[in-house]
Amino acid sequence: MELTRRNAMLMGVSACLVAGLPLQAATTPEEAIAAFTGGAEIGSGDITLTAPEIAENGNTVPIEVASETAVEIMVLALGNPTPPVATFKFGKLAASRAASTRIRLAGTQDVVAIAKLEDGSFVQAASTVKVTIGGCGG
Repeated sequence: MELTRRNAMLMGVSACLVAGLPLQAATTPEEAIAAFTGGAEIGSGDITLTAPEIAENGNTVPIEVASETAVEIMVLALGNPTPPVATFKFGKLAASRAASTRIRLAGTQDVVAIAKLEDGSFVQAASTVKVTIGGCGG
């Protein structure tokens, strides 16, 4: 590509526009939960969260969430810089309403799963995961 005056001006204007864009602010757990639930009350019930009690490596912590009547399930890691980890959506014809994945945890913290049920109510489950340093149990 030949650098012409027109190309130089376009690159300069583009750089100014990109630099002027606001960065996405970090979401707090309370804001993420309020956005997901719309401010509705959260109970307990039809949701299970399976996570290890101790994780030797915080980079790959296996978790599983399941609910018989969930339409959506949101997973949050409350101690991470960006708490929302994943949101799973299930259609009417879903054979099972369960999901498993591996998440990254910044350290020992609570992992919370909130499910929106078919009737519009919300339930949650939580689990504390202790992340060891170097797999030494400390």
